[in-house]
Amino acid sequence: MRKSSTLRRALAPLQTVAWGGAGMEPGYLVVGTKRGGSTSVADWITRHPEVAPCRTDKGTHYFDVNYTRGRAWFRAAFPKQRAPWRITGEASPYYMFHPMSAVRIAAELPDVKLLVVLRDPLARAWSHHAYETARGRETESFERALDLEPRRLDGEVARLRRDPAYDSVPFRYHAYLQRGHYDEHLARLHQYFPVENILVLQSERTFAAPNEQMARVWEFLGLSPYTLTDAKAENANRPYGDMPPHLVQRLHEYYRPHNDNLYAMPGIDFRWPDAKEGS
Repeated sequence: MRKSSTLRRALAPLQTVAWGGAGMEPGYLVVGTKRGGSTSVADWITRHPEVAPCRTDKGTHYFDVNYTRGRAWFRAAFPKQRAPWRITGEASPYYMFHPMSAVRIAAELPDVKLLVVLRDPLARAWSHHAYETARGRETESFERALDLEPRRLDGEVARLRRDPAYDSVPFRYHAYLQRGHYDEHLARLHQYFPVENILVLQSERTFAAPNEQMARVWEFLGLSPYTLTDAKAENANRPYGDMPPHLVQRLHEYYRPHNDNLYAMPGIDFRWPDAKEGS
């Protein structure tokens, strides 16, 4: 791939890294999104007999919160023995959202394959809030948290760009709205990676027909066909749970321009219901 001037400028302070030694270079990353099903997809990938698992069960978080640990630390998470495996990799749903992850990944793994799992942003935001509330990281109601988000996140991107050691609690855990700006996140990935290196899966479709969608993953990663025997199909009959109707309408309106931009992007062959369409 011929790097653009934008990529060259972004990579200048980092330098592209050549992996040495006999260890396996990660060939794929599941990069997002939080509460979108990426954890399940990452787990399904590691069940393929040709995939070497990362030694860290939940991934390294190297390209988001652990970048200062260095390349040697990251590389130690992957096996040195190659056979019988063809590929290895890891997952972090924060990679797609963190403002520095894309350029860091491009600097160290310029040919890596990226997998993105996207869920209806309304359902994703609702699930995200419930998840953080259950873990004690959120004490505000969903509606109040949406109102507070601009103030909570103010200045966090600039600080994350300045300080590689900074781990922003509000940006990581309280970005209920901004995590659903999928058009912006994908556009950033497209700055540094060719379209053919990015596979976008719709979460709802993936959980309704796991093996059908995972067949796309195996082909994308250059793996042999494989059937998962314990991936059960799931249908979300109530995607927004008990979200109050006025908030459903508010979020439909909020996400409409982002979704419209997303639907026009390469690799997107799905749509979510929209309130204006009577759904």
